[in-house]
Amino acid sequence: MKADLKLKVVVVFALLAVSLYFILSKPIKLGLDLQGGMSIVLEVDVDHVIETQYKQLIRDIENKLKDNNIEVIGGKLLEDKAVISLLDPTVVDKAIKFVKDEFPQIKVETENGNLVVQLLPWELERIKKMTVQQAVETLRNRIDEFGTLNPNIAKMGENRVLVELPGVVDPERAKAIIGRTAQLELMEVIDSAFSKEELLKKYPEGIPEGTKILEGPEENLNGQIVKEWFLIKDTPIVTGSMLKDARTTIDQSGNPAVNFELTSEGAKIFGEATAKMIGKRLAIVLDNKVISAPVVRSRISSAGQITGNFTPEEAADLAIVLRAGALPAPVHILEERVIGPTLGKDSIEKTVKAGISALVLVGLFMIWRYAISGFISIVALLFNGIFLWAAMVILDVTLTLPGIAGIILNIGMAVDANVIIFERIKEELKKGRTLRVALEEGFKRAWDAILDAQITTLIAAFVLFQFGTGPLKGFAATLSIGTVTSIFTALFVTKLFLDIILGGRKSLKYAF
Repeated sequence: MKADLKLKVVVVFALLAVSLYFILSKPIKLGLDLQGGMSIVLEVDVDHVIETQYKQLIRDIENKLKDNNIEVIGGKLLEDKAVISLLDPTVVDKAIKFVKDEFPQIKVETENGNLVVQLLPWELERIKKMTVQQAVETLRNRIDEFGTLNPNIAKMGENRVLVELPGVVDPERAKAIIGRTAQLELMEVIDSAFSKEELLKKYPEGIPEGTKILEGPEENLNGQIVKEWFLIKDTPIVTGSMLKDARTTIDQSGNPAVNFELTSEGAKIFGEATAKMIGKRLAIVLDNKVISAPVVRSRISSAGQITGNFTPEEAADLAIVLRAGALPAPVHILEERVIGPTLGKDSIEKTVKAGISALVLVGLFMIWRYAISGFISIVALLFNGIFLWAAMVILDVTLTLPGIAGIILNIGMAVDANVIIFERIKEELKKGRTLRVALEEGFKRAWDAILDAQITTLIAAFVLFQFGTGPLKGFAATLSIGTVTSIFTALFVTKLFLDIILGGRKSLKYAF
């Protein structure tokens, strides 16, 4: 055996050994359709975010005008625009100039001496896209913390998100973590009472501007379970966006709680605010509900604790959603499906049978059509299958039902490359070439046709992977990996075995 042939044998079998090592040492990940689990379609409430942006815009404009000695009576949101009333309508032109210079993302007009502000279309579109993208990233972070293996999270349409969770055993807990907005806010308490009606009676002319009433936790008051209601300042001191970390702990009573830590910016703001609030109550608000409202005894800066009637699991889940970040907007579950593992097992069994049947039928055809060379192509096809599987394990690709279809399709594509090669070799033999020369010329002439065909397949697979959803991505992944491995096996492994068995002969009966 020639030296270069020996080197090729070493390379091929070394790759085979490495591939078998990865296959045996690490199981491949199974998708939702094969492993079972749950699938949820969520709708992101982007209108809520736009409304919040308008409220923040009103506050920012008011502050900007006040900094420039323009007095503001107040601002309010009317459908798709904000109206800001000025104390002196004669300075409206001056106010418009300041606002336009500072806020290029808005359109400013005047109406009855007031400023009418609207977000420009491109800014509205940016907010919508950013909101959905942020929701996808936040959900991905939460699910990674939750411990679910191999989730598929993808945007659907303009404001919907598909979440697939293979292997989930507690769907209700998963839904609770996914759907929770987890907007943490620390707010100053103005007043409180043990019923909403009692609290409202204190303010017969209406609650003060810049405040709102929120529901609080239930408490045991003299043996009676009551719920406390809070009147709090509408603007939070700090929000969950300034949260650095959140961990489960035990409070002074031995009950589960959550410790949180603020960023340096949040700690500075919180420290300055609590220094002025000593003796007052601080509301810890989560998703627009007061979880607890302790009295501030001293200046608090970088850390705090959330207590309540939590179970250990609820405290752990709360820490997860706080660490992963608040969803930028509320999400609503539009559709949910739970797929049992039995269905996935049945799918695997049927597709494995289909794959084996395809391999057997293709093998019989190749042996009938190309004799010894056909048998060599089947050996190369087995190598291709091993390399493909190993590549999927190494690249952490998830195997789905469409992915298995891609593997089965790859069987035909891999053999197709061999058919092109063998037909080229037969053409050379008909011209009177020796077997050894025909082999070399056949591979040379087949190379361009094989490469062109496989490149077009790779382009199609790339498009499917880039723009498709979960099932299509699984098909595209196995198809593209299989295409690369089939090129290698057809032009290298098949050539190697043909050289070993036929290369040293001028002719051989039943070679093709």
